[in-house]
Amino acid sequence: MDKTTALAALAALGQDTRLEVFRLLVKCGEAGLPAGEIATRLNIVQNTMSAHLKVLAHAGLIRPERDGRTIRYLADMTGLRDLLAYLMEDCCNGSPELCRPVINAITCDC
Repeated sequence: MDKTTALAALAALGQDTRLEVFRLLVKCGEAGLPAGEIATRLNIVQNTMSAHLKVLAHAGLIRPERDGRTIRYLADMTGLRDLLAYLMEDCCNGSPELCRPVINAITCDC
């Protein structure tokens, strides 16, 4: 990941609704959710939700998948991984124990 891509991802997550959308999609896992259901769950107007989904997709944090006539959105865990890797690229400076608490915090128990 380069600096421009990282900035786009951080800017996308730096807005309240988009952060809520991303966290919701992370919770949904591979099942994802259709745009309409995301809007309903978060009480957001449909056309506004479309704009937020577009920003998140452009930033590489979510991805759309066609399911018949419906488009489901899923968190793009590769995009998240790449962002975290970019942010922590030089974190240890030869001392891996500095990164261990962060790695432990983001590792799920599933």
